[in-house]
Amino acid sequence: MPCCTSAAGKSTSFRRGFSRIHADKPPHLENLDPSLLFRAFRLYNHSAMTVTVRSFAKINLGLRIGAARADGFHDLLTVYQTIGLHDVIRVGVRRGSGIEIQCADPRVPLDESNTCFRIVEKAMVALRAKGRVVIEIEKRLPVQGGLGGASANAVAALLGLERALGKSLSASERLRIAAEVGSDLPLFLVGGTVLGVGRGEHVYPLEDFPAIPCVVVTPEVGVSTPKAFAEWDRMQGLKPGSSRASDAAPSTSSGQALKGRSSTTSDAVLKSRSSTKPDSELTVRAGSDRMDELGRGVSAWLSERYSSAPSGFVRGGRAENPLLWLVRAGIENDFERVVFPEYPELSDGKSALLRAGAKYASLSGSGSALYGLFASREAAARVAARLRKLGWAAAATATLTRAAYWRRVIS
Repeated sequence: MPCCTSAAGKSTSFRRGFSRIHADKPPHLENLDPSLLFRAFRLYNHSAMTVTVRSFAKINLGLRIGAARADGFHDLLTVYQTIGLHDVIRVGVRRGSGIEIQCADPRVPLDESNTCFRIVEKAMVALRAKGRVVIEIEKRLPVQGGLGGASANAVAALLGLERALGKSLSASERLRIAAEVGSDLPLFLVGGTVLGVGRGEHVYPLEDFPAIPCVVVTPEVGVSTPKAFAEWDRMQGLKPGSSRASDAAPSTSSGQALKGRSSTTSDAVLKSRSSTKPDSELTVRAGSDRMDELGRGVSAWLSERYSSAPSGFVRGGRAENPLLWLVRAGIENDFERVVFPEYPELSDGKSALLRAGAKYASLSGSGSALYGLFASREAAARVAARLRKLGWAAAATATLTRAAYWRRVIS
């Protein structure tokens, strides 16, 4: 049976093992410092290598919910963007078998329901590897925050496992396993600016936006993604049970990352449709219109070079950050329509960011995290400090390009 124990249990096993060693030590070791024996015991039980991986968060630059599909999920269209906030994951492989999850945050499951557990279990089979995998999760990101924390943790665990074992999966195998575990895992195998379609698991690397400062607000409320989808369906007039109301459940399809980009491919992806008919033609039309709206904005960005930004976005002879150009094309997050009425404090948080000078503010994913984009790091730092004084949990950070993401993942 897989092993999932707490840090307290781990310390107890150390003490018991140390007692056995101390009691049974040969005569010539009688005068050896007990602390040296304890350290030797810990070294014996640790893997030859413990790999530390940064588990970066994401925000959604617009999110459109399409029609319900035959499999009960929804078509989605979103632009993912990795940011500098992160958890820390440590992975080691020791003697024995099973998977052990360690985390001080009581909201993080330590059993097979944890995404780290599930992806490592699949990866060990695919790698034909043996050993007892120990995963330590140092949580800095909120749970159920819309920042992809659990999904990022899983991908970090996979990357750490490969490094600890000295074995690697192919890129396509990583994507397949990641998509089976959850819809937004594959984006963390790409990093930077990423187009997500299907359930969000089909990922396409976009040309990166330059880094832009942002402030992330993390309210204490936790928003359930399945419940948010269920409320969306109800608002759209769909019957209860007509959708699984979740974009995070496993799937047999795999995310496929495209190298490079072309306007033909991008247009085809952005115009993808559900092959099923929901309960109302009006719902189909409305869902398609929302998908088209965001699709046109992304397509326009894909077909233009940064230097060709309209004159209204040029200041001092230099084109304004193209991320803001895309933002002003009218992107928004559909989840705000159902989450804000349920959690008015989240709407208040978005308003606070905008009042503080954010060029754009939005809910990330289904929430509860909110973010605002700012003109400079200094402005973001000032706003984060001001919001903290007002009682908000706020942090200043910046978006991560793909190169910066991969440069910083492995410590």
